[in-house]
Amino acid sequence: MTTQEIERSLIKKFRKEVWCPFIKSVKGYELISEGDKIAVCISGGKDSFLLAKCMQELCRHGKFSFGLEFIVMDPGYAPQNRARIEENAAALGIPVRIFESDIFAVVDGVTKGSACYLCARMRRGYLYEFAKKCGCNKIALGHHFDDVVGTTLLSMLYGAEVRTMMPKLRSTGHPGMELIRPLYAVRERDIVRWARESGLTFLNCACRFTERVAGKEEESKRAEVKALLAELEKSNPEAANNIFRSMHNVALDCIVGWRRGGARGSFLDEY
Repeated sequence: MTTQEIERSLIKKFRKEVWCPFIKSVKGYELISEGDKIAVCISGGKDSFLLAKCMQELCRHGKFSFGLEFIVMDPGYAPQNRARIEENAAALGIPVRIFESDIFAVVDGVTKGSACYLCARMRRGYLYEFAKKCGCNKIALGHHFDDVVGTTLLSMLYGAEVRTMMPKLRSTGHPGMELIRPLYAVRERDIVRWARESGLTFLNCACRFTERVAGKEEESKRAEVKALLAELEKSNPEAANNIFRSMHNVALDCIVGWRRGGARGSFLDEY
């Protein structure tokens, strides 16, 4: 497909599944304001490239004015992976700004703890710093509906707490910066369909650490939760939607205990 065909398909063929949930999230969670300059962070995967196209279309045809930078951090990609990102960006008509870091080299030497967690934390810091240099006040990440639901289940099953991935966050380490997730309500299965329709091949995870432990992904907790959710949806097609909605519909009168800002509360406090 040409760039123009991909853009038309986003507004027409994928209007219900992608464009409308994207716009609903932007408006409903008040993710973008007049005069914002947003760094759209592109990892090379299908999610971040779809986010880039959605943000580009909204900037062109939206009702208020804001600026965009499309940034790509090269944390040590193999040459063919970096080339794939550059080729896909060109095919999609996305003018990317690439900067380099040594994250893969650092994470590759980790022997304790989660390498993926460390990589994600380091990536976030580098992205914030580069976005600030570009004059941006927000970074946009490509997390989607299934990431939100998966995080919610993970927190309950393995973290013994009720929490979820938020649609927007103020950075504590970078004052004045904010993180937004405009694909918050878009299902991953629809992103996969869009990616296939585009005719392009996107990266999955291109780090050297993952390549060394290929085959282990199925054992990860997130993959386990994803499989559990798929099984639940076989008997209850609304299972994922209900988990998503439940984070917007918490009955505080029926919560035994909670914490906020380091302080803890209990239903007994007002019983």
